[in-house]
Amino acid sequence: MSSPRDVDVVVIGAGQAGLSAAYHLARQGFAPGSGFVVLDADAAPGGAWQHRWPSLTLATTHRVHELPGLPFAPASEDLPAAEAVPAYFAGFERRFALPVRRPVRVSAVRRGDDGRFVVESDRGTWRARGLVNATGTWTRPFVPHYPGQETFRGRQLHTVGYRGAEEFAGLSVVVVGGGASAVQLLGEIAPVARTTWVTRRPPVWREGPFGEEQGREAVARVEAAVRAGRMPGSVVGATGLVVTPWVRRALDDGVLTRLPVFDRITPGGVAWDDGRSVAADVILWATGFRAAVGHLAPLRLRTRDGVIRLDGTSAVDEPRLQLVGYGPSASTIGANRAGRTAAVTLRRLLAADLPRTA
Repeated sequence: MSSPRDVDVVVIGAGQAGLSAAYHLARQGFAPGSGFVVLDADAAPGGAWQHRWPSLTLATTHRVHELPGLPFAPASEDLPAAEAVPAYFAGFERRFALPVRRPVRVSAVRRGDDGRFVVESDRGTWRARGLVNATGTWTRPFVPHYPGQETFRGRQLHTVGYRGAEEFAGLSVVVVGGGASAVQLLGEIAPVARTTWVTRRPPVWREGPFGEEQGREAVARVEAAVRAGRMPGSVVGATGLVVTPWVRRALDDGVLTRLPVFDRITPGGVAWDDGRSVAADVILWATGFRAAVGHLAPLRLRTRDGVIRLDGTSAVDEPRLQLVGYGPSASTIGANRAGRTAAVTLRRLLAADLPRTA
């Protein structure tokens, strides 16, 4: 077995939050390679974007925020997001010579006898004085349980398994979830299938432009929840659903008329306790994700509610651990700012004698 490799900081994950943190670590004087390294589980650049369904275009996704120091200038808003964003991330890695190692799957992070973090992976072990966790949520899709779920004779899938509307042509599809993904998928599927939309709460529509100020307000609400030890809601959930031109068309066409979530699932569909029922061939769960932080379990930082409490980006009980792409920064709205905060915080905490660049 090879000896552990020693660095000042290990960044786990090379999505938007991880790349932002890596950029700022270099700006804070941590040397790429010897001072910090980025470990990414995917075989190619792009983070979760490379796994999105092919029909998701830049025009229909939430705004893709630029990474620091490199404009995002796609040739067309009609490009698939799963192609355009990974190409942008790859260019960012090259432009700033970021030390990304892939594919590297981190299995556990422990505290070593010398106080360093011990990062165990399928490609060996690293030891670090500081850690930036940027593993996001894509690998932990969440599907709630409802009575009778196991009896359903049709197909159930989460948005991570969605590839296009054509596979649902002529079928009856129940879409569950009140977020942007549910709205996007309904817009695609409704022209070829019979759709029913159910949500736990009535949707909140946001008319007009969504800018930086509104984004900061949404992040602040999630930050307050995490600081108090409550389960972080999604930042996208805090922003409301933006009424874009194509969403307006879907609203006018009646595609986005919702029902309250059903009470149980039957072999042939879904049903409510008031006697209503809807036949279904497919239940599509657009019900979000949970933070992918299982590898941090040996550090024993979660509260009884399963939350890692944060102060800014620092874990309250282990400040040398920075969480970006978690809670307040679990979107492109907050990832850039969180990456910079994490890098600045680690420089201060590690008291590294490093030359600082502008």
